Formats: sequence, structure tokens, C-alpha cells
Amino acid sequence: MRVAVTGAHGFVGRQICKALKREDHEVIAIVRDAGETNHIDRLLVSQDIFGESVDFWSRNLRDVDTLVHSAWYAEPGKYLNSTRNLHCLKGTLLLAEGAANAGVAHIVGIGTCLEYATSNAALAVSSPLDPATPYAASKAAAYLALSRTLPEFGTRFSWCRLFYLFGEQEDPRRLVPYVQRQLETNQPVALTSGNQIRDYLDVSIAGQQIANVATMAGSGTFNICSGVPVSIRDFVLKLADSPEKKSLLEFGAIADRANEPQFVVGVPSFG
Repeated sequence: MRVAVTGAHGFVGRQICKALKREDHEVIAIVRDAGETNHIDRLLVSQDIFGESVDFWSRNLRDVDTLVHSAWYAEPGKYLNSTRNLHCLKGTLLLAEGAANAGVAHIVGIGTCLEYATSNAALAVSSPLDPATPYAASKAAAYLALSRTLPEFGTRFSWCRLFYLFGEQEDPRRLVPYVQRQLETNQPVALTSGNQIRDYLDVSIAGQQIANVATMAGSGTFNICSGVPVSIRDFVLKLADSPEKKSLLEFGAIADRANEPQFVVGVPSFG
């Protein structure tokens, strides 16, 4: 298959491309700059993916079988409440319309577990939505609009909700790289209480699961998660491999975020 991937140089997009190439699919990377060319066959460069017109996408996606849209604004510490989510939402709708006009048979969007209403039970794809941040609300709006609209074009639509990913080439400002960097230099690690329960999954596994969705014959909504509940405290403690390293972990040094969900665990769509 010929698969186009937006955000192909990103944390998740890179893993999607790797998984697609392992299965010998042709990969077209839609990126802001040429950058690395590993795991891709062709580049489509756009300085602002979310600023392109329907006509741009209609012209440039004519030979594509499946589009995987993994690009979005995701700067740690800022993306949850940023107004840039509106730009991403508007651009996503234009991209999808252009792709449908071009005859792309299957469009795969990337969502977030934060679309779901807060619950003390594991979240299934049928669980109710109640996004609490601009980021989650914009993702949910894209899902709702495209899931109702794309079938009118005769286009299959899938939506992959990501839970808490970690792994290769993760942004250094995120939790795991921060903890690892502090421990490696024997510096204190300032953390919240760590009592929050999360669902962690290696990004390489997530990339493979999304690639599986992209190349399947059907469509649907999927949770990309492990289904294993673990506290942030226990997850971080596993990163410290000695009593000396564990003593650097300062739980409670940072206040827990207001209105932060205490329990976010999914029902996996894949075994």
C-alpha cells in the first residue's frame, strides 16, 4: 500500500513509518522540512501542514491509498491549553476534505485518551466523551466531525486514541527523559505525589498498532494502550535501579495539577 503520514518526523509518526516499512509498504512523509529520510520513500514538504488548502491536499494526495494524520501541536507544558489547537483542528478538517476529494480510501486520525470523561473504570472505545482541555476538545471535535462526514465521501475513517506513551526520541521535557537525565547526573528529581494511575505503552508498540489500523481492510475506533494500571510513583521507581538513585526521587516536590484525572487506564483494542 501507499501510505502518507503527517508528522512523520515526530515522536509517534516516526514509529508509524518504521512499522509500515517493516511490512514493505510505500511511505510518503508529510513534514515541515526534509530532515531525516530513514523509513520513508518520498517526501512532501509543507511549512504549515495546518495552513494548506483543500486544493493543495487534493492535488498532492491523488496517488495515496491511506492517510495517517499524526501531526498536531504537542509542546510539553503548553499544548493542553494552547489556542493553537484551533489551528490544528481547522487544518485537520481541510486535510481530510482534500484527501477525500483525492480519492484516499482510508483516513486514520490520532486522538487522545483525554477525550474521555473522567472515570474510575477502564475506558473502552464506547465510553462517553467529555474533554476538559482545548487540546482534548479539539481532538474530539475532529473525531466527531470526520466520523460523521467522511462516510459521505465514501472514505473509510479510523481513530486511534493514544494513552501515555514513552520511548525512543521522546521530547526531553517529558517525564521519562527528565527522570533519566536527572538520575544519570545524580541530581534531585522533582515530582508530583505520583499517586495518579496511568496506562503506559512503549511508543514503538503504539506505532505498530497504528500501522496495523492503517493497512487493515476495515475501519473503527481504537485504544492504543497497554490496559495495565500503574501509579506514576511505581513507574518512576522502576527507572531508578539502586537505592542511591531512588533517594533522588522527590515525590510531592511539585503540586499535583488542579483537575488532573487520578485514574486513566484503557481497554486495549489489541492484545
